[in-house]
Amino acid sequence: MLQLACSEADKPARHYERDHHPHPRVQQRMEALWLKSPGVPHHQIAQLGALAANTLRSYVRLSQTGGVEALKQRHFHGPQSALGAYRDTMETHVREPPPQTINEAVARLETLTGLRRSPTQVRLFLTRLGLHRRTVGFLPAKGDPDVPEE
Repeated sequence: MLQLACSEADKPARHYERDHHPHPRVQQRMEALWLKSPGVPHHQIAQLGALAANTLRSYVRLSQTGGVEALKQRHFHGPQSALGAYRDTMETHVREPPPQTINEAVARLETLTGLRRSPTQVRLFLTRLGLHRRTVGFLPAKGDPDVPEE
């Protein structure tokens, strides 16, 4: 079993960060190591914190190598969109005038960046930019907007 050797200065920091850190993953790390410091066995900490044993081991090793500051760091790896590099360019070109259809937005994106994306991907990208589809209401063909309905 891995032993946790922490200084007396780290204990109050862990205790504070387990409740007050803005990111829940860091809170979880601090909680697990706060439980580890008085000598609670790994299987009980894993059960209490709903953690896998390997995850708990990685938290302890991270604490041993870098201390509290290493536990506060967040390194999440996920897929990065190739469109992210063109975000500012696309935002200025799409806002004035906005595209009328999603196919027009796909064509604009392709001419500006050279990247061909499906309409679904472009729609998601535009939504992340803060642009949303607008629904349009239609008047009936025989309706007269100036005459109220009786």
